[in-house]
Amino acid sequence: MTTRSARPRVAILGLGMIAEVHRRAALLAGAEVVGLLGRDHERTRAAADAWGVPTAYRSIEEVAEGNADVVHVCTPNATHAPYSLALLAAGGKHVICEKPLGADLAEAEAMASAARAADVVTAVPFVYRYHPVVREIRARRLAGELGATHAVHGSYLQDWLLSPDASSWRVDPAAGGASRAFADIGSHWFDLVEWVSGERMASLIAETRIALPERPAGSVASFSGPAGADAPRVTVTTEDIAMVLARTADGVPVSTTVSQVAAGRKNRLWFELDGAAGSAVFDQENPEYGWFGTATGAEVFVRDPGAGSAEQRRLATLPAGHAQGYAQCFEAFVADAYAVMAGQEREGLPTFEDGLRAARLTDAVLRSAADRAWTGV
Repeated sequence: MTTRSARPRVAILGLGMIAEVHRRAALLAGAEVVGLLGRDHERTRAAADAWGVPTAYRSIEEVAEGNADVVHVCTPNATHAPYSLALLAAGGKHVICEKPLGADLAEAEAMASAARAADVVTAVPFVYRYHPVVREIRARRLAGELGATHAVHGSYLQDWLLSPDASSWRVDPAAGGASRAFADIGSHWFDLVEWVSGERMASLIAETRIALPERPAGSVASFSGPAGADAPRVTVTTEDIAMVLARTADGVPVSTTVSQVAAGRKNRLWFELDGAAGSAVFDQENPEYGWFGTATGAEVFVRDPGAGSAEQRRLATLPAGHAQGYAQCFEAFVADAYAVMAGQEREGLPTFEDGLRAARLTDAVLRSAADRAWTGV
């Protein structure tokens, strides 16, 4: 199914930070935001008025019956499956759903199955694929410039939960699922590395740790800062840290560290591909540059609409030296999703199948950490 109108009509589910990111990207892609749905109707109506949106929905049923062409699901993880499944069952609406695709593997499998049966486009915002330098690394790997892959390693580090007084709905497994750090950010790392390297994880062994056994109770908004030392405490059951050693189907060793309590690291997704002919490094906190190593030296590639591969040039929308970052990645992802909905072709759009892949990796990490054993993906 393709979107019929030249200007897609969009409904956004959720009122938080990531919903605002989706809304901005939708508007920049030329869409019309026609409705919002939040947990509380008064807040939904207030947000709709503030954003100039005509409809404040009261239920997912109203969204499914409404006139939106595309629905962005930007709500807590536990609602992703019921909302997306209701929309796919109703038919006729494309769905962009935040990751993790479901609160567990069974939900993700049900969502991917429903997506296969529906004549619509589904997408998951693994938006780090949209850094121009990432596209350059992938293009050089596809061209054979790095040679056969010897190893892949890296990390994804944040510090927003470092304080004992910091919390979020993500910490609560009833809202966020059984995995936190890995499902939230480790999934991004593995999606990116598998897509760029072409390597698929076959088995892994994982170690997880809860660094702070208690945190404040309550649904504190993500990234909003500490809740306060006087807030009531609850026991934490989701991991702050995950370390994963994996083997790909081709026998390539892979290692990564994932943490949401690494002081000073705000959003450092970093990876290195080491090949027989060269290496490549990407650092999300310094996304304007890619590092390419050879046996005789190294090159620092600068993001530039006039240099590098075709996809790097397409996504490098600003001149070199005018920094692009996460927001531009998100905007490019949404624009590509809408383009595919209109019947065009785009390289690398992450779909519900990619969301299911991430859920399978998350499930393997949790099983391995519990069993303290190598586990198949």
